[in-house]
Amino acid sequence: MNSSEEVKIPILEVKEVGYVKDLAPGIAKLSGMPSCVYGQLVQFSKGVKGIVMGFNPREVLVIILGNEGTISLGDKVSSLAELLTVPVGDALIGRVVNSLVQPIDGKDPIAAADHYPVFREAPGVMEREPITEPLPTGIAMIDLSIPIGKGQRELIIGDRQTGKTSVGIDAIINQKGRDVVCIYCWIGGPAAALRKIIYTLRDHGALKHTIIVSSSADTSAAEQYLAPYTAAAIGEYFMNKGKDVLVVFDDLTKHAWIYRQMSLLLERSPGREAYPGDIFYLHSQLLERAGRLKKERGGGTMSFLPIVETLQGDITGYIQTNLISITDGQIYINSALFREGFKPAIDLGLSVSRIGSRVQYSAIKEAGQGLRLEYFQYREMLRLTKLRTRLSAEAEKTMRRGRTLQQLLAQPNNDPHLVEKEIALFYAFKRKILETVPPAALSKFIAEFFDYLVDEDPALVKLIREKYELTPEVRSGLEARYADFFRNMKIESSEQGGS
Repeated sequence: MNSSEEVKIPILEVKEVGYVKDLAPGIAKLSGMPSCVYGQLVQFSKGVKGIVMGFNPREVLVIILGNEGTISLGDKVSSLAELLTVPVGDALIGRVVNSLVQPIDGKDPIAAADHYPVFREAPGVMEREPITEPLPTGIAMIDLSIPIGKGQRELIIGDRQTGKTSVGIDAIINQKGRDVVCIYCWIGGPAAALRKIIYTLRDHGALKHTIIVSSSADTSAAEQYLAPYTAAAIGEYFMNKGKDVLVVFDDLTKHAWIYRQMSLLLERSPGREAYPGDIFYLHSQLLERAGRLKKERGGGTMSFLPIVETLQGDITGYIQTNLISITDGQIYINSALFREGFKPAIDLGLSVSRIGSRVQYSAIKEAGQGLRLEYFQYREMLRLTKLRTRLSAEAEKTMRRGRTLQQLLAQPNNDPHLVEKEIALFYAFKRKILETVPPAALSKFIAEFFDYLVDEDPALVKLIREKYELTPEVRSGLEARYADFFRNMKIESSEQGGS
């Protein structure tokens, strides 16, 4: 052998090897592999991968990622020296991907900027800052009475087919032009319904700032289980770069169902309502990844709007109460209000934001002060008037103001309001101007006043947008425009306004 020749030593890769001992839908039980860890990737002999979901002295429990039909009893399985990661990057914006961040929209492959672990420890308390910045949803009832801040976790809860998804979609649409990256996570729903949502986002120009993570009902149990964690991992990439992120999970009820199904197949002990004992940890581990980072960590935020379904309005169910205790408040969609035709059917009595008014703009806080109480008084008076036909003058005045407020709060789907519009409409209500005009004129005011304001006085709109404060100049400007608008409509007030 020539001494100048290099001696090439083959690279040795040490792997643990096991064998498929048992199979169930989406689940494999393996023998061997004594050194595996939770969340580790394994590879079956035909190339399909899986994730270690648990182990005991007799076997390793794995969920299968991919076509389980290619796996047979006795197949060889080898461990991989890695945890499950997904590609992340700016190229994901505007795309539809599955739980492994593989494109499913028929477009070009996605160039990854980095890879993030799907199961990641949330930032610690010392890495976070208090939540102080508002996240406007464009839904007046939420922005004025149930304010949401950047970094908050606000649960959307209610019966099926009552508008929960519409609240999340409106919040995404309203982030257009606000430099907020939105992630919509679809879990266990029909693919046809998701297509309608994609069309809605595209029609409103919101797909340009949105990433859709899809695990519809026809995907594997593993994909549906991983979807919300994948969405959170993608969001963390942008948060770590100092950006604001909004993630909508639709919905975590189906995520709990699929985890229960997997756990029963894994022969874990069932607890309340047949859910495994770690179902609370499952969702708390996910939702604690939201928050606002310190400036030293980039100063980014990630807000969560998880959706959960109730059965006949029962919010005391196991999964529902778990999520209520984890999140920073809830928006309760009332099916009775929905049947009455009031949309969004948000019940202010059972809805709350634990962050509170500290994340509201000054003008929104002032315009919304006392609205919740006035709305409660109107609903109570409405209930009482069903028992009597004649009302006192004071009660009639309360009813008239309540009807005006309800008309202001009603909002069609996919029509979020700008903050400036909310200020302009509700300042008029606060000044007691609107209840003095006929219902038809009120409808015209709600529909047309802000466009009129933009056309006639763009400087005033710009002044509102600069600080969102009701300065003396803004107040006098708005009141003058109210008078001009109604004067041009030639509407006579039945009584003097509150100015």
